[in-house]
Amino acid sequence: MEIFTLLESLEDLIENSKKVPLSDKCIVGQEEILDLIKEIRLKLPDELKQAKWVKEERDRILAEAKKEADDVVKEAENRIISMIDEHEITKKAYDQKNQIMSAANENARQITGGAREYADGILQSLSKSLESVLKEIEQSRKELK
Repeated sequence: MEIFTLLESLEDLIENSKKVPLSDKCIVGQEEILDLIKEIRLKLPDELKQAKWVKEERDRILAEAKKEADDVVKEAENRIISMIDEHEITKKAYDQKNQIMSAANENARQITGGAREYADGILQSLSKSLESVLKEIEQSRKELK
């Protein structure tokens, strides 16, 4: 994987840099370090980009579900107002409003649950990938010390 090659280059740069006398510090070229970090960032796994997309998609789906639920509620309220003249029609309108509200809330819950499960799966996969990379970085740091 190219990231590991870049990390090794970063380690070599630090290991081969000039040492500051009487300390454990070293002098490294800022531009070289920043270039390597930029390359590492570009090579990071697609899961990071995918996780960002999942989060944005989840937010979009939740916003759509809320808008849809609000539209259904407004439609139900408008129906109730127009049917208020007769008692039997009014009773049916209230029943229908409750059914629509329940259906809209259930639909929103299902969409939200699905989006959360999908996002959780992607984030869990990303977490495992990042843990693996972190372990390798920590191992490299231990070897460096």
